[in-house]
Amino acid sequence: MDTNEFKRRRQRLLELMGKGSMAILPTAPEKNRNSNTRYPYRSDSNFYYLTGFPEPEAIAVFIPEREQGQYILFCREKNAEKETWEGRRVGPDGAKALYGADDAFPLSELDKLVPPMIATCQRLFYPLGYVEDFDKLIMGWMNGLRRRVREGIVTPTTMVDLAYVIHELRLRKTEAELSNMRRATDISIRAHKRAMALCRPGLHEYQLAAEIEHEFAKSGCRSPAYPTIVASGANACILHHPDKYDVLQDGDLVLIDAGAELDYYASDITRTYPVNGRFNKQQKIIYELVLKAQKAAINKVYAGNRWIEPHQAAIQVITEGLKDLGILVGKVEDLIQEEAYKKFYMHRIGHWLGMDVHDGGVYKVEEEWRELKPGMVMTVEPGIYLPAIPEVPDEWRNIGVRIEDNVLITEGGHEVLTANLPKTVWEIEEFMANNQTQAQNVYGYDESGYDTGGMAEKPDLLVRSRNLVDDDIDSADVEKDATDFDFGN
Repeated sequence: MDTNEFKRRRQRLLELMGKGSMAILPTAPEKNRNSNTRYPYRSDSNFYYLTGFPEPEAIAVFIPEREQGQYILFCREKNAEKETWEGRRVGPDGAKALYGADDAFPLSELDKLVPPMIATCQRLFYPLGYVEDFDKLIMGWMNGLRRRVREGIVTPTTMVDLAYVIHELRLRKTEAELSNMRRATDISIRAHKRAMALCRPGLHEYQLAAEIEHEFAKSGCRSPAYPTIVASGANACILHHPDKYDVLQDGDLVLIDAGAELDYYASDITRTYPVNGRFNKQQKIIYELVLKAQKAAINKVYAGNRWIEPHQAAIQVITEGLKDLGILVGKVEDLIQEEAYKKFYMHRIGHWLGMDVHDGGVYKVEEEWRELKPGMVMTVEPGIYLPAIPEVPDEWRNIGVRIEDNVLITEGGHEVLTANLPKTVWEIEEFMANNQTQAQNVYGYDESGYDTGGMAEKPDLLVRSRNLVDDDIDSADVEKDATDFDFGN
């Protein structure tokens, strides 16, 4: 993303803070996976939103109208030995030259330079509770300054939650942000199509997850936006099914909730479809009920409406439908009032989407549900989950369906960013019928569900199958060598 985008964001924050204020923002700490092996590092979203700085062990300081510069960055020093082992560092000079810091210092200067800066401000903006070790450091600095009150030192009289302020800035996306989100969405759509084309009885859930994450990685995404969910059969009634070890069974549904993260921006898509490519009667009824609820909810997503209204629309449709099926008994208005639907639809209609999959921004303002405004992006994801419990008749048991799209609120209404992914019963069955056999031949899954190495053995099929996830293929592409194959680009 262009460095001017980060500069504009910082300027907006500085204007909101006003003279006499100071903000301190640490990035996320590194985390150990086990022993001395660390997880791949990802910067804190709030920190990256303002700085674009990707390294760990960094602290940003913002002081409006400071003569020497309003944006100060503390970061790791250059160190040839550590860089040989752990990777390159830009150092303070690079922080200024590459990332737009007005001033930059090594971390070793933090204790020396920051407390005197705090002593000059009346309001301190800080995200208390996000980085525990840094909270203690802030409190230590504050207490140290208070002990010097007889020297004329004055500490800030007000502390403001910096996370809340940044989340409000992040809520309405700029064109640069939307561009990133569209790219992440396009990659996610290709990945979901890849899984849909390859789905068949005998595969393991983790194999579909691997296909999705392969598409993410080869398209430039460092990681998924969140752990990929592949839940087949009864597992689809677990909202965040974690394990992915089960075998896909003929006659079951599979629910896939997966989204790519590209350049710190997330997508979040869910589709549910039959493992064998054809919905049975009960699956189709429940699926079309969820789809009807989603359409009703999306119709309520427009500027001026309140956050709760899409949710209320989905609840109405789902409650009426479950009553018609005999799964809920009573008057619809009473069932809604009693929240009887929550046994089978227990979550809200969606959430904000952006740098985080559950993005920053409150849902109520002064006790009122938030008004939707252009530039906001939210998910719309109703579901019905019918586990094998006494309240669920036998024919409906172990059916779990969720359908999730990403929706941008626009000046004239809304835009469904994920509209190019098959969603109706007809679209899903048609796509799977047209693509399953060819994709399985190309990718080499045998009847047991294991990879037979078919990709290497069938390079001609590999090239011809390129149109499985993209209808806009030039005929000249078919003549390319198999080594040039790129699934869905």
